[in-house]
Amino acid sequence: MQDPSAVHFQALKRLLHYIQGTLHYGLPIVPGEPILHTYVDADWTSDHTNQKSITGFCSFLGDNLVSWCVKKHVTVAKSSVEAEYRVLAAATSDTPWLRRLLADFQAPQAQPSTIFC
Repeated sequence: MQDPSAVHFQALKRLLHYIQGTLHYGLPIVPGEPILHTYVDADWTSDHTNQKSITGFCSFLGDNLVSWCVKKHVTVAKSSVEAEYRVLAAATSDTPWLRRLLADFQAPQAQPSTIFC
């Protein structure tokens, strides 16, 4: 920002062109039962160069995506069970936060949230 050059201007034009071409993209919001549920998955040793796992989870309120996380781990998991356990732990710690946030938005959850592995 202190000393922009032609390269910076070209990058800005490229970014604006990308945004212009993706204006119709988005996350759909559809009506439905507002029940919070989460899906988790782990890809054990998916990176063959260093054997690190990639894990991810996504949380839905009904059919609407409200939160997601994808992470490449910094350490190598010894088994697929360990990789799955790590992502379950991350999703389990994120779910109560989402439940409190929904309660703040006057949409408390009456039943437990389900986590699918």
